[in-house]
Amino acid sequence: MTEKLIELDGVHVVHRVRSRGLFGHDNVYALTDASLAVAPGETVGVVGESGCGKSTLAKVLVGLQRPTRGTLRYRGTPLWEMTAERRAREFGAQVGMVFQDPATALNRRLPVARIIADPLDVHRVGTPAQRRARVRELMALVGLPGAAADAVPGQLSGGQRQRVAIARALALRPSLLIADEPTSALDVSVRAQILDLLGRLRRELGLAMVFVSHDIQTVRAMSDRIVTMYLGRIVEQAPAAALAAGPRHPYTRALFSATPSLLHPAEPIVLTGPVPSATAPPSGCAFRTRCPRADADCALEPPPLSIADEAVDESGRHGYRCYHPETPGTGGAAGGTTESEETGVTVS
Repeated sequence: MTEKLIELDGVHVVHRVRSRGLFGHDNVYALTDASLAVAPGETVGVVGESGCGKSTLAKVLVGLQRPTRGTLRYRGTPLWEMTAERRAREFGAQVGMVFQDPATALNRRLPVARIIADPLDVHRVGTPAQRRARVRELMALVGLPGAAADAVPGQLSGGQRQRVAIARALALRPSLLIADEPTSALDVSVRAQILDLLGRLRRELGLAMVFVSHDIQTVRAMSDRIVTMYLGRIVEQAPAAALAAGPRHPYTRALFSATPSLLHPAEPIVLTGPVPSATAPPSGCAFRTRCPRADADCALEPPPLSIADEAVDESGRHGYRCYHPETPGTGGAAGGTTESEETGVTVS
């Protein structure tokens, strides 16, 4: 990866929350030592169970969450060293975000045209007539009828509301789009339509995209590269095809095995026990309390980053953090159990 549009370098996010005691506080380790880079035009998928840090990662990338420690760079410049004015002008206008639930992400009292025009108004783009023309262009781009311009979100279907949210995110012609679970709040019948729309927009507009989901097969279909997260940590990342063919981290393989597939059968993996608390993560490898391969060494130190032997260059490298990785050929892209909508893995 020669050019980096946006880059995380050793990013931590720690939230301080009140504990049950009168004066006590706990730390929630939402993101731990996250390093990630996205190239122009690349789609990076982020996958993991609920509560693994996916949405926190997305908020850091879009500038809504300032890291507790570590650096976020946009086109090589540390974002939080910019002035607020420069950050809004050079970064805010270049990054769009599509949130999980369009029903809560849109102002229910404003008509669609006003919602889509809001970024144009805030950044004072063009004349009022040019902004109205841009709104009509965006509505056509995402497949909204012209008659919807005067409707309020409550008069639209879930799929139409998400199209409004996508149009708003694209209003300023961003170079990067963050999509945080963009189909999870939609009916099954319209999910494929929104996914097709995002894929088409990415190709036509040359967008870089970070696509967040708990469904690893959807992420695989949408992405050039996949990042697996567990308990706030990035545990594996690789090109989508390489990860599907041979996941190295046991957790990634468990995610694949939980999704049925006729083309790529895999032995189901059952993860026992609950996900550990983010306020008191396990020592060493965070996954060791549920991992069938864990031993005493896994409790000592977090695993270092390892690179798969078959990696031939930096753009195609396969990195993982595991002391006892899966060997190629033992896993597959899918398995025979039914995926849990809540977690994406089978838990007993």
